[in-house]
Amino acid sequence: MSDVVQKLWGFCHTLRHDGIDYGDYIEQITYLLFLKMADERGVDLPKGCDWPTLSEKSGIGLTDDYVDILRKLGQQRGLLGDIFAGAMSRFNNPVNLKKLISLIDETEWTTLDVDIKAAAFEGLLQKAADEGKKGAGQYFTPRILIQSIVRCIKPDPRTNKEFTICDPACGTGGFLVSAYEWFIGQTKGGAIERDLAKRIKHGTYYGQELVPRPRRLALMNLYLHGLEPEIKLGDSIYEVPDSRKFDVVLTNPPFGTKGANQAPEREDFTIETSNKQLNFVQHVVNILKPGGRAAIVLPDNCLFEDKAGEVFKILMEDCNLHTVLRLPRGTFSPYSQGVKANVIFFQKGFPTENTWIFDARSNVPGITKKERPLTIQHFQEFEKNYGKDPNGQSKRTDSGEEGRFRKFHISDITERDYKLDVTWLKDETLEDSDNLPEPQDLASEAITELEAVVDDLKDVLQLIETNGDEE
Repeated sequence: MSDVVQKLWGFCHTLRHDGIDYGDYIEQITYLLFLKMADERGVDLPKGCDWPTLSEKSGIGLTDDYVDILRKLGQQRGLLGDIFAGAMSRFNNPVNLKKLISLIDETEWTTLDVDIKAAAFEGLLQKAADEGKKGAGQYFTPRILIQSIVRCIKPDPRTNKEFTICDPACGTGGFLVSAYEWFIGQTKGGAIERDLAKRIKHGTYYGQELVPRPRRLALMNLYLHGLEPEIKLGDSIYEVPDSRKFDVVLTNPPFGTKGANQAPEREDFTIETSNKQLNFVQHVVNILKPGGRAAIVLPDNCLFEDKAGEVFKILMEDCNLHTVLRLPRGTFSPYSQGVKANVIFFQKGFPTENTWIFDARSNVPGITKKERPLTIQHFQEFEKNYGKDPNGQSKRTDSGEEGRFRKFHISDITERDYKLDVTWLKDETLEDSDNLPEPQDLASEAITELEAVVDDLKDVLQLIETNGDEE
């Protein structure tokens, strides 16, 4: 797998001289890999749009034909049209395009194990995120964190014949892919009954993404796993959803304090706020089936900002918010430096009685890309304490004021106005100059908190102006 990634990625540096950036490169690979594998599998494509036709071309005719092929494929119905909708060639130099086609042609992709093939693709996504850095975090959640969440939630399509899982902010499809990989791991390589296999391929995995490029990559990523999911292009928060409900929702809403600087006009939202993560919380509750379970990644400010208490009050009346995981500092490095985040776990249809909080941050050295990368060990103790019950009902033990896992009764949370920024461990790493976060991380953290304060002030001003207009 690493050889395939290195081969394709090595060529990316050549293409930068042709004005093709990392995101463009991954996108072009997406198109070409699809065409190559469709040819290997004998999939019928529109006349003149197949791999042999493309690979036989050279010179100026190659770049012109490639543009025509992308346009024709984007006009097709179904998954084919979805993947190629709005697709455009970024190649100006036919020599570079020919070289990439030749590199892809060297590998018989459909003979590779599915996991290797998909891992190669995700390896490229990882590299693109590492290199692009700025903004990549909104599409790329660390795989180690995703896998830990999935192991806790256990999204098993065998639990009922109408089981569905959704990520309403799916980015490049990390949660959906990991959920499927977890399920395949549970089968231990055994054969899957035909009807179940058909349902899993076409009717189990759903998503929505606001930006066309990551949506396209999500479709391709899942296709490489043998799935044909439904991933809508659109805004999960500002567009009224259809009536579909899901058994499991796993998501990491985009970081940032605001959506379109106004509260969405949604009749199904009880609390009016322009904070998009808090709106995602309301959205997830609404799209869950009764008894359905969810895990959402949220930045710290969403646990304590102005409207947070109101949102969590409603959430805890309608759902059992049984677990909160405080993530290590720097979990999203290098994509979103300085962001401190959490994962909340809840089940719909049961009011909250106790909320357990696991502190995986205090007295844990901050995560860095190279010296202290995020590893599976960062979440092993949490997963053990979470227990085997995906709904958070396993027997648990409060580890006391010196431990990392504590239980808080709903009465304790009510006294805090339903704000969940609860801490009890003294973080000695913050007093150790050798373990202090990097200056840019501290600056980014301060900016994030200041932005939250500014947004609250804007809400107050807007309220004052609205009341003034009414008078």
